[in-house]
Amino acid sequence: MLRGLAGLLCCLGLAFAARPRVEQAAPRVWDDEALATLEVPLAERAASARHVAAEFYYRIPVRPIYKSYPVYHPDREPPGYWRWLQEQEPQLAWDSPPLVTDEDWVRAGEIVFDAPIGYGANIKVEQARDRDWYARLGVPVSRDGIMPFSRYVVRRKGEIEIGGGSCLTCHARVMPDGSVVKGAPGNFPADRALAYSLRAQAGRAREPESFLRSTRAGQRALFGVPWLRPDPLAAMEAMSVDEIAAVYEAIPPGVSTRVNLSPFAPAQIPDLIGVAERRHLDRTGLVRQRDMTDLLRYVALVQGANSLDRFGDFRLIETLPDPARLGRYSDEQLRALGRYLYSLRPPPNPNPENPLTERGREIFAREGCATCHTPPLYTNNKLTPVEGFAARPEDAAGLDVLQRSVGTDPALALRTRKGTGYYKVPSLRGVWYREALEHSGSVARLEDWFDPRRLDADYVPTLFVGRGVRARPVPGHRFGLQLNAEEKRALIAFLRTL
Repeated sequence: MLRGLAGLLCCLGLAFAARPRVEQAAPRVWDDEALATLEVPLAERAASARHVAAEFYYRIPVRPIYKSYPVYHPDREPPGYWRWLQEQEPQLAWDSPPLVTDEDWVRAGEIVFDAPIGYGANIKVEQARDRDWYARLGVPVSRDGIMPFSRYVVRRKGEIEIGGGSCLTCHARVMPDGSVVKGAPGNFPADRALAYSLRAQAGRAREPESFLRSTRAGQRALFGVPWLRPDPLAAMEAMSVDEIAAVYEAIPPGVSTRVNLSPFAPAQIPDLIGVAERRHLDRTGLVRQRDMTDLLRYVALVQGANSLDRFGDFRLIETLPDPARLGRYSDEQLRALGRYLYSLRPPPNPNPENPLTERGREIFAREGCATCHTPPLYTNNKLTPVEGFAARPEDAAGLDVLQRSVGTDPALALRTRKGTGYYKVPSLRGVWYREALEHSGSVARLEDWFDPRRLDADYVPTLFVGRGVRARPVPGHRFGLQLNAEEKRALIAFLRTL
């Protein structure tokens, strides 16, 4: 259940071509000096994360990456497939592959992207083979009948496990035509799957009160913000297991609770396509991306190393564990993953340019949208302070900060462990294939975003609403709300061509 704490929150076919050689040495990812300046300080500056030392990190063994196999919907599984899996010998997918050309690095990086880092935490084998699980959770399936968000793994012959915690889980998207786009914001209902598993575990628990206490303790470890009074997570201390599960059930696909966020303030899953062009990672701009190695440090953190962080006097794990019991990627594997992520390209855009989109382009320029969403990246890569937070002089000197707030809901930026007091200006490129819009994924479509009714107290958000919430405003970003219907139609048509 503790998806983020264990490591919150690919297959190799080498075909060698005559390509220029590239530098083979992987950079040293876990560098104490670089990590000290990797992140923007939190709004509560003294609580900013301190990461475990390199001396400890490099004593963590590199976890093996095993060959993995597709997970089929039970109605689409090829005849004899399950028996065939049971006959497979364990094989390593990463076994010192030759990394000479850039193509070699990219292909090897896809192995890491697909590779699970845990087994059976949020998805059980019996669930992946149960058609009712797909129907109840609304799990998308590709045109080939594959559930692309996880993979079967054989670590011991005859024992089939289902992997989890891979990049694939959150960053694979099944498109309406059944194709799968890796790197796009995922549409697997991960939090609803977690709620499903939580209820199943509670139903099997021999000591319900003990299970409830451990569940609440797990939530505190994942999301508690004890330096704030009251802790925004305090409400969970009075919740039953069923009520905690209901909080997760309210989080739709495309939105995530990942470690250091909050089930009360989740975040839209980011688009990794075009990540090379972004100077800040996380919705709150927490992690700087000065070069690819910063991205690799971020990956190492979200794949488990952040469970070793200290926030002021608060540590997720009171005593550092024996590093031999943990697992990590090698620096070489991380570099391969970085090369793969930087190589990702968007799917073909089905929205053609025409006179309507050209009119929308003119409105985009006339309304000054390019000030923040500057072509060709359609972001200026700056940070904007949230309502109620004043940009600090030291931030203005070291960060590229806009001197105005657009009034966005500040919960994620002020009431979580990623709370810098800022949001980054998002890129509008690829907005046509996303579904969850706004930092918390409150609206599903551009039409909803440009609907002035979303500012009203009785508005019903079209995607993330929240447990027990019938209606709430989606504040902020009033730009474009005053346009007439025809102007909005043109502007939205243009945005969908990006």
